[in-house]
Amino acid sequence: MAKSKVDEKDKEQIRQEKVEETVSKTDEFFRRNKKTIYGAFIAILVVGLAVVAYYKFIYQPKSDEAIAQMYPAEANFRNGEYELALNGDGNVLGFAQIIDDFGAKGGKDVYFYAGVCELQLGKYQEAIDYLKKYKGKDEILAARSLACIGDAYVGLEKYKEGLNYYDQAASKIDNMFAATYLLKAGVTCEEMGDNAKALTYYKRIKDKYPQSIEGYDIDKYISRIESQQETK
Repeated sequence: MAKSKVDEKDKEQIRQEKVEETVSKTDEFFRRNKKTIYGAFIAILVVGLAVVAYYKFIYQPKSDEAIAQMYPAEANFRNGEYELALNGDGNVLGFAQIIDDFGAKGGKDVYFYAGVCELQLGKYQEAIDYLKKYKGKDEILAARSLACIGDAYVGLEKYKEGLNYYDQAASKIDNMFAATYLLKAGVTCEEMGDNAKALTYYKRIKDKYPQSIEGYDIDKYISRIESQQETK
């Protein structure tokens, strides 16, 4: 029993010595490298202050200005004045100049708006370039953006690429909007001469979205293709 107590004391003494040795080494390391440590700390502090200053005095004011410029451009967009919404009139900026001056500081939607404007103006490649830069998280807008890219490719008569984007749009969101994109896909397949594949899109609308606007009229699309198949 006495031996056990001695062993415990020895173990405790060894632990204490190790702790003191570790502290001593740490203290010695700090003394040797204190200039480097202080330098690193000051560098981190300076970088942190620079980031805060940039955000407060440069980024945030730019962001506020970009948001303010977006309001009249969005109003023109809603009124269907796509040329004015895109390019402005000298008094207010359009989406194109907002992007040039501020990037996406006024919101990622600026690329979507600019792309739709270009699409409405028949500038399909420009529309694609803007829309592919849209990275918003809103599922409805993201799906619509994909469908608009599809529209632009179809406008360029690149039907295979357009079909691919209609598929992506329909897969992005499972609601009545998907029926619109499926109908576009079906019509594109017919344009490509693939009526069998078009029929699969039309039947998906009938099965999954019968209450959609497209669903009410889809039977005529299905019947037209099926009657063509019967006459062959």
